[in-house]
Amino acid sequence: MLKTIDSLGELRGKRVLVRADLNVPLDGTTITDDGRIRAALPTLTRLVEAGARVVVISHLGRPKGAPEDKYSLKPVVGRLGELLGQEVAFATDTIGDSARGVVAALQDGQVAVLENLRFNPGETAKQDGERHVFAQALASLGDAFVSDGFGVVHRKQASVYELASLLPSAAGELVLREVESLRKVTDSPERPFVVILGGAKIADKLGVIDALLGKADRILIGGGMAYTFQKALGYEVGLSLLDESKLDVVREYMERAEKNGVELVLPVDTVVAPEFSADAPATVVKATEIPADQEGMDIGPETAKLFAEKVSDAATVFWNGPMGVFEFEAFAEGTKSVAEVLATADGYTVVGGGDSAAAVRILGFDESAYSHISTGGGASLELIEGKDLPGISILEEGTK
Repeated sequence: MLKTIDSLGELRGKRVLVRADLNVPLDGTTITDDGRIRAALPTLTRLVEAGARVVVISHLGRPKGAPEDKYSLKPVVGRLGELLGQEVAFATDTIGDSARGVVAALQDGQVAVLENLRFNPGETAKQDGERHVFAQALASLGDAFVSDGFGVVHRKQASVYELASLLPSAAGELVLREVESLRKVTDSPERPFVVILGGAKIADKLGVIDALLGKADRILIGGGMAYTFQKALGYEVGLSLLDESKLDVVREYMERAEKNGVELVLPVDTVVAPEFSADAPATVVKATEIPADQEGMDIGPETAKLFAEKVSDAATVFWNGPMGVFEFEAFAEGTKSVAEVLATADGYTVVGGGDSAAAVRILGFDESAYSHISTGGGASLELIEGKDLPGISILEEGTK
């Protein structure tokens, strides 16, 4: 069982550090998708209403342990303030004079955001000691800690793991909901249980396929990873994404799927183009007949129909990874069709974060049409795989 905010007792007047995941996509300083900010609201609102002095900490992007303007959390502060309905203070550093001053000035029910955690090398340091030193400095700014950044709970980082061991800690509303929703998929899914996997890199999904070959009834493969499966069957994939180092693994998975009675469904047609470009001319070909000078960009219309049929009777569906290059309108139909099928499905539907969650929002689907949309792509995959997530295990009952 995860420790909850209730376990922290009376919070009025207490400084509560909240590890959120505010790693939103930016176009310059303009937020292009505020989904992660909105996902943080239930926990932040609860703490504000409890009279806590809320100190939000997060990362954004991948700075190299030093400040970079393009990775500043400053653009997030304004949007967070709008959504909370109050002015949010901003510290221009993480543990320095600005952070200490901003935190000291907070009144009950007020909120502050500290600058990008990854501007300090201690956040992601490989050495335990370095992370611990940074975590101690962060801990000095708070009386309690709430972990609510599900997108980073699979990382052993200072603000995720060490900080939770230094202060009375609990899981936030988002982390609790994520774990509960994803464990419905892994522990005892209602059947038929259908998994849809896509995305560019097959290496990212091998562990999930491995774990689900004994659990799922059907696994539907689309996106860039499908071409390695097609190649493993001996078909031409042209200029499409291909991981030749994984061909033997894929063959073994296909054999195991057959042995376990798991239906492994591959595309029957593919949208191809001569180059990776938004305005490249698109052609639909059989998935087994991709021309040598063409690149697979999306699943084709017959595959979209096939996948819809395979999902139609599902009681549980887990989807992670787009079916094609959905950022280009000409190659978004496959991903759109999967999103639409899940939005209208009767079963328990989980969108496993990352690009899938972004696609749902970018393509204009109503998020409430899905049972759960995860905020963490990598974290959701590792939880589905059954891996130990450091940021979750440190919040179990019995730990500090």
